[in-house]
Amino acid sequence: MATVASTYARAFADVVFDARLDAAKAVDGLRQIASLFGESVELRRVWENPAVPVEQKRKLLDVIVKREGIEKPVRNLIAVLIDNRRLSFLPRIIEQLEKELDARLGFAEAQISSARQLGDAEKRGLEAQISKTTGKKVRATYGLDPSLLGGAVVRIGSTIYDGSVKGQLEKIKEAISS
Repeated sequence: MATVASTYARAFADVVFDARLDAAKAVDGLRQIASLFGESVELRRVWENPAVPVEQKRKLLDVIVKREGIEKPVRNLIAVLIDNRRLSFLPRIIEQLEKELDARLGFAEAQISSARQLGDAEKRGLEAQISKTTGKKVRATYGLDPSLLGGAVVRIGSTIYDGSVKGQLEKIKEAISS
């Protein structure tokens, strides 16, 4: 059902841009609702129960929105999801929304693995190189992988840039064996 999540995510991304909302604040509001929905059995029972009148569900939503300080467009999306019995898709909608917003704002998510902890200057240099290569602003997450021996492996979507010692040794091994 990725298409359901994608459809809602694209539509809400349009709302975020058209209304000039703070994208991070909108996503945080959705995450707050998703967290409450995931943690509260009672809330799930009310919002998922077809016997509970829609107006009662919306009043509960309005109380939560007011208490948490969530923006009206976020409230409206949640109301639509409740009305259409699609609230279970909220985590996937948030995930797709983040990807959609990143694409529209020109960001690339990079997962960087290195053999050792990188210093701030090294991280900045690596992110600048990735930005230059992709033509996008970079949001990087870092992880350690001692099996790399040295260097780093960068994953952006399905593309992998292997600058590790382990990767270089494997290339040499392939060249020698062929």
